[in-house]
Amino acid sequence: MRLATLILPGRGEIPAAISPDGSTFRELGGPGRPGLSDFVEDLPAPPGDAGDPHPIVAARFAPVLPRPNAVWCVGLNYEDHRRETGRERAAFPTLFTRFASSLVGHGEPMIRPMLSRKLDYEGELAVVIGKPGRHIPAAEALDHVAGYACFNDGSVRDFQGHSSQFAAGKNFFRTGAFGPWLVTSDEIPDPQNLSVETRVNGKVRQRGHTSQMTWPIRELIAYLSGITPLGPGDVLVTGTPSGVGVARTPPVFLEPGDLVEVEIEGLGVLYNRIRGEEEEAEEEDEE
Repeated sequence: MRLATLILPGRGEIPAAISPDGSTFRELGGPGRPGLSDFVEDLPAPPGDAGDPHPIVAARFAPVLPRPNAVWCVGLNYEDHRRETGRERAAFPTLFTRFASSLVGHGEPMIRPMLSRKLDYEGELAVVIGKPGRHIPAAEALDHVAGYACFNDGSVRDFQGHSSQFAAGKNFFRTGAFGPWLVTSDEIPDPQNLSVETRVNGKVRQRGHTSQMTWPIRELIAYLSGITPLGPGDVLVTGTPSGVGVARTPPVFLEPGDLVEVEIEGLGVLYNRIRGEEEEAEEEDEE
């Protein structure tokens, strides 16, 4: 089952079930259940009756969960990526957080900020928590997963390097992407057996496999739930394979007009075109 948050003209955000071929959607919801976050604790059970099908071309995509309680990201979680950065292997997962304001949905422009020319791509697997838990054993961790989605952990590399903490480079407004939809966990029996590919203007930049994670998803959930209770709608972004732009010789960064696609086996393709913040500002001035 595929679930998404769509933006309808004159309606705003609505949770929706997406058809298998991605061409239509059925609206979910009702009194007291305004958003997709309200459904995830019950997944993978069907979220109840949906409305009539509508063509998906009538809608835009918001991030899968527009306002998650927490977005935990894992840095350097693929050994080949750690090596290309020149960093030492850490004894524990490298964690940082992203804010909801840094994310856009499928098909929406990712913004290269005015303050930098070093916006980079990072294709990643996102895990959405359904069943809440604290001190979750690794053996039971996947029982707490509602589903999976594609994620682009867009990174402003010069600001990321301003300190030993990654947060500044990971939280510029609308620099990352999350979507197009959530695929429920019953359709992904083994999240450590998925191919991951990132393309820029049709050319492959990253190609990896989730079996290559240093800390598998089960271990990450166990580790995080020891730090803080995990709740429905929390998001865990699990790291990127090698091939990022900053590690190339010479480095290659994203330019306005570039099209970035993140494809994960069984989850579909997340695509976003890059837009300069200057262009956004000019349009706002004209209005």
